[in-house]
Amino acid sequence: MDNQDEEGTTMCSVNGRRRRSAVLLATAMAATVALWGGATGAVAGAETGATEREWLDIRVFAEVPDPGHPEGITVADDGTVYVGTQQHITEIPKGPSKIFAYDPGGHLTREYVIEGQDPNRGAGIVGLAQDGDGIVYALDRYPQRVIALDPRTGEQRDYATFHQVKDLCVSLPALVLVTQCVVPDGLTFGPDGSLYVTDVGQALIWRVPPGGGKAEVWFSDPRIESVLGANGIAFVDEDTLMFAQTLTGPFDGPLPRVDTSKLYTLDIRPDGSPGALETFWQSKPLDGIDGFAIAESGNIYIAMALAKSVVVVSPQGREIGRNPANLLENQLQEVPFDDPASVAFLDDRVLVTNHSLFLGNPNSFVVHDVYAGEKGKPEYRPIIRARS
Repeated sequence: MDNQDEEGTTMCSVNGRRRRSAVLLATAMAATVALWGGATGAVAGAETGATEREWLDIRVFAEVPDPGHPEGITVADDGTVYVGTQQHITEIPKGPSKIFAYDPGGHLTREYVIEGQDPNRGAGIVGLAQDGDGIVYALDRYPQRVIALDPRTGEQRDYATFHQVKDLCVSLPALVLVTQCVVPDGLTFGPDGSLYVTDVGQALIWRVPPGGGKAEVWFSDPRIESVLGANGIAFVDEDTLMFAQTLTGPFDGPLPRVDTSKLYTLDIRPDGSPGALETFWQSKPLDGIDGFAIAESGNIYIAMALAKSVVVVSPQGREIGRNPANLLENQLQEVPFDDPASVAFLDDRVLVTNHSLFLGNPNSFVVHDVYAGEKGKPEYRPIIRARS
């Protein structure tokens, strides 16, 4: 079979999944209404611009090849979709991470093999971002750094590095997230070219100066201490950062308890220092926020890793919808959500990476495409000049 036939077969498979997903979701919707009488889709549709039927539309945008575990995602101005790959925390290392490029229709167009990773730790690319020249910035965990990738030439260079701040760190893959090791996770550019990076292990936010270099601790607070702490991050406006805390920490009440997730906001003062930490929204127990993206309307589309759903929160901090509405509805999809990780807008839809961090199921390695009915808020993508 030649390459053209292979590509045609692959696309038939993806398109077939899309058609089957629509049928299964219609069945799931009927089952959900019958069992719970839910109106989640109708509520979300009314406040996002989507009809109830459109809101329930979840498709497979693309399958993600080896090493799988898609996590980071970013969409270029021309519609090219970049997806980064990670690895299950207990898997035997199987080679370097890759970043895959897809066209707006979900066709794989190019892959980039990440250079300089620790061969004993496996793949480790998490969050992705872009600057105004189209350079892709990828967070790497092995070693802890930001890579600048020119997608036109494939050239890669280290843009920023991180260091251990907290004393409690056990450098074993299965324990790194229950100790305070440096674990960079989400990243976003500010309007001045500074790069802000969450650290899920050390309960802090890093700032990388314009042009790159050694990251500095910009914000830390005991309230965001957690087994799974600071995660997704984005700018609400030029003076306000929003970030996610995956699970609440020890200052949210004594154990045992069922942890929720939170979205926080931080104002940036005129001198560039962080302002007061404010709780914007708190989730249901064990939702497990990972990444999120903000719409032009101010609605926030959130990947819930543990709830296996996309949740929409209004600009006033009120949940207005979930898709799928519950775990039963999720299981009726052709490819269920399996630790959904990152969110990015592509026109009036959101793309969601299916991470499968805990189960490591190869059948889950896809990018989902969920109808939103509105477009994303433009991200800050400053022109970055490398520091000499």
